[in-house]
Amino acid sequence: MQEKEIGKITHYFGKISVGIIELTDSLKVGDSIHIKGVHTDFTQKVDSIQIEHQNVEEAKAGDFVGIKVRERVHPNDKVYKVIEA
Repeated sequence: MQEKEIGKITHYFGKISVGIIELTDSLKVGDSIHIKGVHTDFTQKVDSIQIEHQNVEEAKAGDFVGIKVRERVHPNDKVYKVIEA
């Protein structure tokens, strides 16, 4: 299993469990991501992606996207796309 860094967390909204990711590469619904930081380390599937409160299937480098996360995330946590071999 390989991982490729695709961005970092910029904000976390605790009440709705949403992390905002500044992307440096593409991300699409169905991808598995690994979020890792000082206090964070978990992998999950991306069920939905939002840009400016609109659902999208795919986002590209430079986009700021919101995704539902199953654990608390922190600003500057790194986001990796899990590439299945």
